[in-house]
Amino acid sequence: MSQLQNEKASFDHLLTSSRRRELYQNLGCGSDVFSALPFRTAKCNAETAISQRSIPRANPDHLRPIFDRFASKEIKGKRLMTPEDFIRGYLGLYTEENYNKETVRLLASAADTTKDGDISFEEFCAFEALLCSPDALYLTAFELFDRNASDTISCDEFEAVIRHTQPLHDQDFDFNSEFIKRYFGADKKRNGIQAFKKYDKNGNGTISSLDFQQIMTTVKGHLLTDFVRHNLIAVSGGGASGHKFSDTRSGIVTFPYYAAFNSLLAKMELIKRVYVSNARGNLDIEMTKEEFLHAIQSYTQVTPYEVEILFHLSELNHPGRKTLSLKDIQAIDPERLKRVSQMDRLINIKAVHHKDERGIGTAFLESGYRFLLGSIAGACGATAVYPIDLVKTRMQNQRTSGSFVGEVMYKNSLDCFKKVVKFEGLLGLYRGLLPQIVGVAPEKAIKLTMNDFMRDKFTTDGKIPLYGEIIAGGTGGMCQVVFTNPLEIVKIRLQTAGEVQQAGKKIGVMSVLKELGFLGLYKGSRACFLRDIPFSAIYFPAYAHAKLATADEDGMNSPGSLFCSAFIAGVPAAGLVTPADVIKTRLQVAARAGQTTYNGVIDCARKLLKEEGPMSLWKGTAARVCRSSPQFAVTLLTYEVLQRLFYVDFAGSRPTGSELATTKTIQDESSTNPDHVGGYKLAAATFSGIEHKFGLFLPRFETTK
Repeated sequence: MSQLQNEKASFDHLLTSSRRRELYQNLGCGSDVFSALPFRTAKCNAETAISQRSIPRANPDHLRPIFDRFASKEIKGKRLMTPEDFIRGYLGLYTEENYNKETVRLLASAADTTKDGDISFEEFCAFEALLCSPDALYLTAFELFDRNASDTISCDEFEAVIRHTQPLHDQDFDFNSEFIKRYFGADKKRNGIQAFKKYDKNGNGTISSLDFQQIMTTVKGHLLTDFVRHNLIAVSGGGASGHKFSDTRSGIVTFPYYAAFNSLLAKMELIKRVYVSNARGNLDIEMTKEEFLHAIQSYTQVTPYEVEILFHLSELNHPGRKTLSLKDIQAIDPERLKRVSQMDRLINIKAVHHKDERGIGTAFLESGYRFLLGSIAGACGATAVYPIDLVKTRMQNQRTSGSFVGEVMYKNSLDCFKKVVKFEGLLGLYRGLLPQIVGVAPEKAIKLTMNDFMRDKFTTDGKIPLYGEIIAGGTGGMCQVVFTNPLEIVKIRLQTAGEVQQAGKKIGVMSVLKELGFLGLYKGSRACFLRDIPFSAIYFPAYAHAKLATADEDGMNSPGSLFCSAFIAGVPAAGLVTPADVIKTRLQVAARAGQTTYNGVIDCARKLLKEEGPMSLWKGTAARVCRSSPQFAVTLLTYEVLQRLFYVDFAGSRPTGSELATTKTIQDESSTNPDHVGGYKLAAATFSGIEHKFGLFLPRFETTK
């Protein structure tokens, strides 16, 4: 017998009815590969299925009238579904006239467990139970390949299905060479396979646990942590604590187990990604095997058999608990988790355990939490750009009319900056910083908090309409004016005080407050509303969409992405509302002798246009953009980073892009057909997953000759 025949015979031997969880590799010509397809009998207990899946089992009494309606065949008084009844009639697949009959028959065979060509009501119910299993994708694939109901997959059965796939219809394919390449590994794995064959004295595809340990420590030692190295015997069934897997019984290790074990070690980075994606920020979570099987549906590189081994190792790491934690993953692969919301959390608090526990008190605490972080973020942003803000204010207050000596003293923003440093020193750039910090903390906090609060109200199923984003931003801008106006008028009086100092009189915060009085603090508030509401209505939607555009492939925004998004959003927002900012500045600055005075927003706009021309409304635009864009970039970056560092879960919404997105699962594609009840909601998505995730593209139409 040739070497290829020997290898095929060994493959046939491995796939026996007592080993439905053993190795099964895809030899298809697509790029996707069945790296290890372990199988087990589907759990038909309705209670178990309900606890494992979001879609519960269907009641057989509910399935009976549906089955009878679509079953067109009757033998000895027993109604049966043909493949066409099941696939085309009931599931609504391959409904075209020129449909491929072999494809329909092949797909229907997944439910036809007796492989007699028809589907009975009992088989119909059994397949619904299978679809409710966490590893339904793999169980269904097994049924497709088991063409003779032997509970085994022979090489001929495997080849027959693969040869029916579309790629093999379109091009020549050397199945034998591909078999050798796919099943016996690429160059990097060939040594390990040869080592297994060396210890497999009888050629029956099994070795002892001691041999397994020897191979792993010598050939695969670079993949082993100390924890794994010390538990090789236990995990392979050779120790007292070893689980008696179907292929690790009494210290006997089969080739499928050996291959799956090595495959698992090579996929630990992907295992980490799946865990983090489904932990949704709570890295202390312990996932059950059923939850993890559900999570890997979108990652067909990881098989249920590998998950079985993973959880066995996890249990060895903390005996008595059949769950998986981050510490377990790190024990198997100690390389530091690279992406945990891009940074380690200093505080990780879960305020409520479930969204249903969220009440008014929780919402109030969440607003307080956001307000506190927003205050810190606002203070950081204001301090970072305060010199630019001072230059902007001086430029906007510069008059081009009147005879006041030294009125036109700055040629441009750069000239203003140089003259402030020259005549007033570096500290002159920070005139009025103290009231700015004191006032900007509640100002930015109320803006950020109200925007987040209103966005929560407009968000449904994780989505918010554009008008909701605009209203939320505008509301935040409106609420901030209560703090902004007093802050702005005091700041502006102090910032312009250095232009013309009165002899022997020092202008400070208290003197400005005394001069203005309480009502004077809200002078120009209309212009402030006119500026801040449009600014926020433009800024926050632009920021949200910029975050989406700059997020990585996992939907994650890094600190750099957050800064760029906030900076970009600030450019149009700051630039477009400059006229309102100029009017506000003119109304709030103390007019000196010979200067024009204004009696309100409209009067100010009219006099500016008449005396200084239309361009006067755009004075300091460059300085305003250069101040607002980086200020909000620093503010929003600080705000979101603080929420990641000091994570408190109030069961409300989190900033988009702050956590890894959960990959779309089969449940997300469930059918809405009222006849598709229970597991049948997932039938079409499961067949689609077998094709697209495994690369088994089946022809839709009959070929024309």
